[in-house]
Amino acid sequence: MGASFQKGGVNFSIYSKHATAVELLLFSESEDSRPVRTIGLDPIDNKTFHYWHCFVPDVSNGQIYGYRVYGPDAAEQGLRFDSSKLLLDPYSRAVANASNYSRRDACGSGDNSVSSLKSVVVDNSQFDWSDDMPPRTPYAESVIYELHVGGFTKHPNSGVEAEKRGTYAGLKYKIPYLKDLGVTAVELMPVCHFDQQDAPGNYSNYWGYSPIGFFAPHAEYSSKKEPVGPVYEFCEMVKALHKAGIEVILDMVFNHTAEGDERGPTISFRGLDNRTYYINDGEKSGYANYSGCGNSFKANHPIGQKFILDCLRYWVTEMHVDGFRFDLASVLSRDVFGNPQPVESSAILQSIESDPALAGVKLIAEAWDSAGLYQVGSFINSSDWYAEWNGPFRDDVRRFVKGDNNTTHKLAERIAGSSDIYLNRDREPNRSVHFVSCHDGFTLNDLVSFNWKHNEANGEGNRDGATENHSWNCGIEGATTDPEVERLRIRQIKNLLTILFFSQGTPMILMGDEVRRSQKGNNNAYCQDNELSWFDWGLVTKNSDLLNFTKQLISLTQELALFRQDHLMCVSSGSCCCPNISWHGVRLNEADWSSHSHSFAFSIHHPQEDERMHVILSSYWKPLEFEIPSLPSQQMWRRIIDTYELKSFEKMDNSELVKKSSYLVRPRSSVVLMATKGVKSKDNQIEDCDHDCI
Repeated sequence: MGASFQKGGVNFSIYSKHATAVELLLFSESEDSRPVRTIGLDPIDNKTFHYWHCFVPDVSNGQIYGYRVYGPDAAEQGLRFDSSKLLLDPYSRAVANASNYSRRDACGSGDNSVSSLKSVVVDNSQFDWSDDMPPRTPYAESVIYELHVGGFTKHPNSGVEAEKRGTYAGLKYKIPYLKDLGVTAVELMPVCHFDQQDAPGNYSNYWGYSPIGFFAPHAEYSSKKEPVGPVYEFCEMVKALHKAGIEVILDMVFNHTAEGDERGPTISFRGLDNRTYYINDGEKSGYANYSGCGNSFKANHPIGQKFILDCLRYWVTEMHVDGFRFDLASVLSRDVFGNPQPVESSAILQSIESDPALAGVKLIAEAWDSAGLYQVGSFINSSDWYAEWNGPFRDDVRRFVKGDNNTTHKLAERIAGSSDIYLNRDREPNRSVHFVSCHDGFTLNDLVSFNWKHNEANGEGNRDGATENHSWNCGIEGATTDPEVERLRIRQIKNLLTILFFSQGTPMILMGDEVRRSQKGNNNAYCQDNELSWFDWGLVTKNSDLLNFTKQLISLTQELALFRQDHLMCVSSGSCCCPNISWHGVRLNEADWSSHSHSFAFSIHHPQEDERMHVILSSYWKPLEFEIPSLPSQQMWRRIIDTYELKSFEKMDNSELVKKSSYLVRPRSSVVLMATKGVKSKDNQIEDCDHDCI
């Protein structure tokens, strides 16, 4: 499929079951309105089953092309052919003419060749991967950093030269920062080519959740402006990240495309074979909208399945990426009529899981969709390969730190691996991806600075974005210079980060949260391609204390076997032969799970590595005295973290000894104690443990 190099030329191939005629157009330049050559595909010689194809000799790397496809414009039959529109090849490896593209022209009537997106022939063998190797970091050792390629370096103070700000090349400049922070993977918000004009009014689709070129790196993120430039610049970025030991995870949006509903543009799939690629609304004339973006991709149609699998294989085998996060993955579980199915019944999801080319990569599901289908737990419980964004973790951590009632027991479940959600006891707990903030919603700073969303800048009367954010402004709405409020906010951020990293799961942090990046209360900044969304690199110096706190959290938890578990911890109040956790309140072994409780503690122990930690979490507004466990002889507790203190984190060698049998926990703070090392167990009994202590 697509344009593939063969001996002496290039073979072009597309799928269209209902087309009556197809033309391949070759262009000299991407801005040209007229092709240098038009090749009509003969329905006998150039068609096999529903595949239209032709071999063109002497085509070179970088050739610009597109298609005109003829057929009935019969909305009542689910067909929307429009031969006046130049169509993008769904398998195009690069997209050209992005700067001249007009979404309005693609929606209206008439020939749009001059302003259409165009496909590019790409020879991937021209890129030298040399000795590039994927890091293959296990989930249990992963720390994920969600970032926006454009926004990461677009700010004038990024230190990146002007022509490379907001590009794949610009991201390369910041690899030392990512390495120093301690992250092991970057999860890139959509980088498949998307329609930046898919936004209301004069706004821009900044986030990128409007895909159209699924095989093509987004052209606007490339400093190389020649047609094949984005492909090679993306590869250079991946290669450099791998050299630093950092994996690349792509946010893939297979649930819908930029073509929207019946009012949307004809760019590719709609004009190729609308009925094959989209789920109809039951009347065939419209579109089922489970994505909230106007249409839903027919992922469980055989052609839709093939397209998705081919795309994933391409990014892994030829572009060397290390994994995928599937946006609104529950749409992929719906059948060709839009009916919800169990994950294990979805042909495309099971095909992804079992595909050999994808066996070694990370597959992370956002296990819900915009039509109310919520499947958190289903992907992990039904699959050997999938991980999931743990939405309840986000909500339960936020509610506890805010000080809501009925939160302690739920938070304990999240900290221990969410066994109430992920029912398979033999699963790897780190397949649960933990996060407190992500691109969608408040940043971590705004979570403790605003009670309400402030999305007026989006031009929708503050109606867009989530209303319930489980946020608390600490007494003043928005930015303030009040020192007491500021100190409380910093403490709350540190509390949130402490819970995130001392839980059993794979932690994910949002770009800039480590330095208090703010969006001024905007919790849906999808259309804000400006300093509101960009990483302000001046914050690295301004908020160096929080940055160092985050670095030390990552470094400590990455070093400990306690946070690299491939099985759930046993719940134990006594001795146990395997890594275990025990729960406490202000008195040992007496956790208070009542509705009005706002604090608890837990001890975790790894017998084989002789690692012991005691963690106290309090969202109570008054001090509480907590008993702390006794230790074997010659071991002592040291205070590593007390978020109430200005210097919140102490390295083990410099930390304060805790000589009393209790610890005074100040209001709304977290405390982490770590035992000095004793003698490691010589017997590895983990595999032999029958978990009777649960």
